[in-house]
Amino acid sequence: MASPFDQNLLPEFESIRGEKEQILWTGKPAFVPFITGGLLAGLPGIGFGLIWLLCNQAAKNDARSSWDFFWFIGLLPLGQGIWAFLSRLLSYSNTIYAYSNRRIIIRTGFFGTHFKSIDFDKISDSEVTVNAVERLYNVGSIRFFSGRTESDEGNVSKIYDYWNAISLPYEVFRQVKEVILDIKTDYTYPNALRPEVNPGYTTRYFKE
Repeated sequence: MASPFDQNLLPEFESIRGEKEQILWTGKPAFVPFITGGLLAGLPGIGFGLIWLLCNQAAKNDARSSWDFFWFIGLLPLGQGIWAFLSRLLSYSNTIYAYSNRRIIIRTGFFGTHFKSIDFDKISDSEVTVNAVERLYNVGSIRFFSGRTESDEGNVSKIYDYWNAISLPYEVFRQVKEVILDIKTDYTYPNALRPEVNPGYTTRYFKE
């Protein structure tokens, strides 16, 4: 399938491309909204940690020995919040997204380069969103769900994989959805088994 983004293909995925695999699109996130996303994710931890440290610092004069221990507890959320931002910043240069005629690919990493791929038949849900910061830069994010979940005290939540802050998010989303549908259809009903006429294809629902 031809892609309207072919002229912008980046070469970073050639090393992992399969023999008959065709890279259809590649994209790199916009810097400011990409980094801002990490900062927003880390703000709760940074805010809580700073408030904790400031409150405990003010109470040191009253109970120095006991408050010193609690002071260090505030470093945990503060460190997690700072790391959420720094991990985005340090990994930006290595972060590139792509899809081929077989899979979704995410390239990232800051100490080294890591590739993650998701075969189309594993993807059960995908969404496109544009937040306030992304709107300012005419970019948006696409997330993919491939069945991974995590449980916290009995509550199960989905784990998504993201393409963050990419240009032309709606066009890319539409294109990749078409490819996913085509590939899933081919897996289920290969070309050699398809009849020339398929009466079910144009079936319409009528309420009785």
